Amino acid sequence: MTGGIFAILDDIAILLDDAAVATKISIKKTAGILGDDLAVNAQKSSNFSSSRELPVLYAITKGSFINKALILPVAFLLSAYASYMIVPILLLGGLYLSYEAVEKIYEYAQLKTKGNKQHQKTKTMTEKQKIKSAIMTDFILSIEIVVLTLGTVLDYNLTTQIIATSVVAILATVGVYGLVALIIRMDDIGLYITNHSKANSYKQKFGKTLITALPKIIKILTVVGTIAMLLVGGGIFSHNISMVHHIGDIVQIYPVLFDMIVGFIVGFFFFISLKFIKGLFV
Repeated sequence: MTGGIFAILDDIAILLDDAAVATKISIKKTAGILGDDLAVNAQKSSNFSSSRELPVLYAITKGSFINKALILPVAFLLSAYASYMIVPILLLGGLYLSYEAVEKIYEYAQLKTKGNKQHQKTKTMTEKQKIKSAIMTDFILSIEIVVLTLGTVLDYNLTTQIIATSVVAILATVGVYGLVALIIRMDDIGLYITNHSKANSYKQKFGKTLITALPKIIKILTVVGTIAMLLVGGGIFSHNISMVHHIGDIVQIYPVLFDMIVGFIVGFFFFISLKFIKGLFV
C-alpha cells in the first residue's frame, strides 16, 4: 500500500517535472508573440479617461481569461481529433488582425488629410465598443499563443500538453495585462513619487519623467501595436501557406519585414473589398 502511494507520488513528480520543462520551452518559443500581445493590448487599453482606465482594463482582462477558457478546451480537442481545422482558424485570425491594422493606418491617414473634423468621426466608438474590440483582438492573439504553445509540446503526453499550455495561457494574461496596468498608470505612479520626494531630488525628477513620458509611450505603443498586428497577421499567412512562404524564400528579405508586408497586403485587399461591398448597399 505504502509502495503504491510512493509510486503515485513519483509519477506525479515526473509529470510535473515534464510539465515544467515543456512550459519553459513554450515560453521561449512564444516570447515574440507575447511581446506583440503586450504592444497591441497596451494600445487597446489606452486612450480612456484616468478614472476609467483600471475598470476598462479589468473588463478586458476578464474577457481575456474567458477567451482562454473557451479556446483551451477547443484547442485540445482539435489537436486530438481535427488538427486540419487549426490552420483555417489561424488564417481567419490573421485576416482579422491584418484588416484591423490597415484600418488604423487608413484612419490615421484620414486624420492627417482632413484634420480635426475627421478626428471627431474616428473617436465615436463608445467605451463598450472599445472594450469589445480589445477583447476580440485578444481572442485572436490568444488563439495564436495557444496554438504555438501546443506546437512546441506535441512530443509530450496529453496531460503534460494540457498543463504546459494552460500555464502559458494564464501567465500570458497575468503578465501582459499586469504590465499594461503599470504602463497606463505610470503617470499616477510618477505623481505619487513627485509628491513624496524632496524638491529637485533625483527621485522627484524621476517621478516627473514618468509623468511626461506616458503620452509619448502611448503614442509609441499605438504605432508598435499596429505594426505588431501586421506582423502577427502576416506571419500567420507566411508560416501556414506554402506558396507565401516560398515567395519569402525567393525575395530573400528579412522575415520580419516580409511578414509585415504580407500582413499589409492581406489587410489592404480585405479592407478595400469590404469598403466596395459596403458601397454597393449605400
